[in-house]
Amino acid sequence: MTTQPSRPTFGLDDFGLDDRMRLFGYVTAENRLAYLWLLRAFDSARSSYHVVLHTSDVAAALAALREAGADCPDPTGLELPRLLDALVEWGVLDRGQDGSRATTLAEYRNRHSVYQFTEAGYRAHRAVEAVLSASMDDSTLSRLVFADLLADLNALAVANEAGDAEEVYRKFNRLDRALADIAERAARFYHMLGDLGRTNDVRPEVFLAHKDALLAHLRDFHDELQRYTPRLRAAVHEVEATGLDRLIEAAAEADERLFHTPVQRLEDWRRRWAGLRSWLAPPGPEQPSEADRLSDATVAAIGDVLALLRRVTEARRGGVSRESQLRHLAAWFTHTGGLEAAHALFDVVFGLGAPRHVGVAHPDPEAIAGRLSWWEAPAVELSRTLVTTGRAPGQGRGRPARLDRVDERRHRLRDDQLARERRWAGAATALAAMGVDDHQLDGSQTQVLLRLLDIALAARVGGGAGVPLAAAAHGVRLTLTPTPGRFTTVRTAGGRLHLDGYALTVTAAQHTAVRRPELVPA
Repeated sequence: MTTQPSRPTFGLDDFGLDDRMRLFGYVTAENRLAYLWLLRAFDSARSSYHVVLHTSDVAAALAALREAGADCPDPTGLELPRLLDALVEWGVLDRGQDGSRATTLAEYRNRHSVYQFTEAGYRAHRAVEAVLSASMDDSTLSRLVFADLLADLNALAVANEAGDAEEVYRKFNRLDRALADIAERAARFYHMLGDLGRTNDVRPEVFLAHKDALLAHLRDFHDELQRYTPRLRAAVHEVEATGLDRLIEAAAEADERLFHTPVQRLEDWRRRWAGLRSWLAPPGPEQPSEADRLSDATVAAIGDVLALLRRVTEARRGGVSRESQLRHLAAWFTHTGGLEAAHALFDVVFGLGAPRHVGVAHPDPEAIAGRLSWWEAPAVELSRTLVTTGRAPGQGRGRPARLDRVDERRHRLRDDQLARERRWAGAATALAAMGVDDHQLDGSQTQVLLRLLDIALAARVGGGAGVPLAAAAHGVRLTLTPTPGRFTTVRTAGGRLHLDGYALTVTAAQHTAVRRPELVPA
């Protein structure tokens, strides 16, 4: 029976993968803080060009770190040889022998160990330090990088056309790193916004103090992204026009990675250009680019921030948030004396009680067969009075109270309504006669215009793009004609009304008289 060889995982065999995973064993060990400070001592000595350390050197480095910060443990209370041997066992440190330190024959015969980082161990330690020192809430979107991207794309096109392989490699590599930085920053920023919206401890004073800066940051980034997206797309096409194959070959030729074959370097740079193209200029006309998705995510983030702002302000207006109320209610349920008290608290809070049972006979009992079950028989209609009060309709206490009709008040309200309609009709007539472009609208004319705009915009649901919107009321007709690039401004008594992309006209409505049919006696 032959055994199939195991397939490599992440480019490693099973033993190599196990060795890499064991590098992080000290993170979950019992004395993980002591191991962390030991590795920090090695890292500090390495920054001073001391790579190989004896146990005494490690203790001296720990003492120096303890002088700089009180969090470092006292090296006199640590079993340094045992901790260092454990790190050697995990593969983080490498142990060697140094006989030059021996001053006597007995010391030379004894083991005199020195330690240093392994390459994989140093990478594992730096990864742990990067996680510990990362600031999760300090994430920003870089809007200044788009100008650098455009300049690098233009320089890449010039270098590729001139055949300068080293300049092609430098600009191409810089573009790849810049796009990776944009993607990483965006992921961190939007994750931070998501945590801000989902957190249970939103401090209103902190959020309200920084909301303007946050919204301004999102708006500026979105504006820059919208401004540079078409220019970056055109720059990508200009680079490809100079010869894509020559570009890939030049970058792979200047690549100095020794342990990659020429074929692997070509495939790697071709993959990088495909990723850059998908970010800035996808091949399909209907395929959205990653820049477009980033723009949509920014718009959605602005909406989320505004929703969070509304939630915070509503909580401040009420004095206490709904979440805080529910938390206090849960604490009351937890500290109740018994089950009966919990049920009583539930009835008081939610206003729920036992169901009311009522019985009503069917008006025609003969119409329903007696063999039918409750599920198959038709339902009996119940009155709301019977369900809510338990009394049948007409069994109230005495006759209903007399309804007072105040005719004087009704007439006054009717007169006010007619006067308002006449005022709006006069304003609409003046609006249709003078138009909206050459004069300032008064209060009545502004109300008529806003009412017509409300009707027209509410009727656009389901309409196609480019279809004019219209509304008629008070004897006038308002028409909104889609006009890309036009910016219509209406001056009113309360300010200026701007309509972007629409042409606004108000004309007199054309009424069609409808004649009622006459009744002819037979």
